Amino acid sequence: MKTEKNRERTKRAARTARVDWRKEFQHNWPLYLLVLPSVIFAIIFCYIPMGGLMMAFQNYKPWLGIFGSEFVGLENFRQIFEFKESYQAIINTLIISVSKIVLGLVVPVIMALLLNEVKQLGLKKCIQTLVYLPHFLSWVTVAGMLRDILGMDGIVNACLKALGMEPIFFLGEAGMFRQLVILSDLWKGFGFGMIVYLAAISNIDQNLYEAAEMDGANKWQQTLYITLPGIMPMIIVMATLSLGNVLNAGFDQIFNLYSPLTYSTGDIIDTYVYRQSLVNGQYSFGTAVGLFKSGIGLLLTAVAYKLAYKFAGYRIF
Repeated sequence: MKTEKNRERTKRAARTARVDWRKEFQHNWPLYLLVLPSVIFAIIFCYIPMGGLMMAFQNYKPWLGIFGSEFVGLENFRQIFEFKESYQAIINTLIISVSKIVLGLVVPVIMALLLNEVKQLGLKKCIQTLVYLPHFLSWVTVAGMLRDILGMDGIVNACLKALGMEPIFFLGEAGMFRQLVILSDLWKGFGFGMIVYLAAISNIDQNLYEAAEMDGANKWQQTLYITLPGIMPMIIVMATLSLGNVLNAGFDQIFNLYSPLTYSTGDIIDTYVYRQSLVNGQYSFGTAVGLFKSGIGLLLTAVAYKLAYKFAGYRIF
């Protein structure tokens, strides 16, 4: 008896949902019409090309096409861990991306806390604008600036020569390439995170600071026991969402800065895929590496959203 009632209840809910959907569509059809070109664009340029992932399981030959090339199963994925270059690219990607994530969380928080203590509004806005401005620069522009500053004829080496020291080829030294990449990315991007944390700080109840000051708490204690706990949900959200970028070390940045001299420490998965597939013509192997990276990234993104919802109540679906 209960089973029949449950089935009837389910049928009524389904009919109600269909009616509600039809009413909503009839009411908002102009909005759906506006979205339609974007949906078509996404299908043509994002979803249909996914059929090319078949190359990862083939010995792809351009003259034979996808359907005429030999199927080799997981052979291309096995080679990922056999080639020294691909293994090194994975290691470089992890080192660079994890360093960027850690510094990209710590430095913006520190800068937001420091800038929040600036009481002069004009100075505060000026610093905020100057720090945030590099976020809008493309990596082509930033790479050109770095080459002018750190090149053999750049400003830094000109100062070294003036001091009687030998010039240093900064962008050609494999030992310091990672540090330059990480620091330049931090300089370019930490302003955005700082703005996010400043907004979170502004939402903290000011009565808490007044009560703490009346109880004799100094600035450091107020920061430790009020400000940091107040912005901790935002820190957790930013940290968990960044987990999905563990295998994204920044193709635009690396591509515009690296050279064969720095492949050993600067070559990442994205640049390795670019060289193997488009430059060397190993389309199947390059597709396999890219699919491997995308699969790991999807898994990490799902875990990140799960953690963000669990610890900070953040969700987008």
